[in-house]
Amino acid sequence: MLYTGYYQSPLGRLLLAADEIGLTGLWFERQRYFAQGLAPVHTDEETPILAQTRRWLNLYFSGSVPDFTPPLHPIGSDFRQEVWALLLQIPYGKTTTYGALANQLAEKHGQRRMSAQAVGGAVGHNAISIIIPCHRVVGADGSLTGYAGGLDTKARLLAGEGVPIAENPPRIRSDM
Repeated sequence: MLYTGYYQSPLGRLLLAADEIGLTGLWFERQRYFAQGLAPVHTDEETPILAQTRRWLNLYFSGSVPDFTPPLHPIGSDFRQEVWALLLQIPYGKTTTYGALANQLAEKHGQRRMSAQAVGGAVGHNAISIIIPCHRVVGADGSLTGYAGGLDTKARLLAGEGVPIAENPPRIRSDM
């Protein structure tokens, strides 16, 4: 069974989805890929997983670093799962690049290189926004690159974590 609910964040309304295992989705309304993968049959009902997610979001948006992660159940290919696992390792208030993630994966698999664009595709299809922190991935030059929730939202999430956003930042790219 799939359960859904909403959360009103300072950046807009979020749709939450969970099954019996964990959170399967957390999307900003009107974001690209909104509710992608959400089964047509679901129940709008509070569950312990959704309650934990709301508690996590309350802490996060109050400026605190949550000291727990609600149970997660992201759905995707093995490659996407690997990329999302790397995203979970990016500390609060820090960023990394698509290239750095690609290098980590290449090293893990004993390969010389891995496509940063492929990593970017997996990052972009992360269905559990904020908690699996795809907003912490930036371009090689430090520029803010694509974010399904919008570049303004990405900038506001990073600023909320204390990541300095330059007054005259590198150009904002939307091609990823």
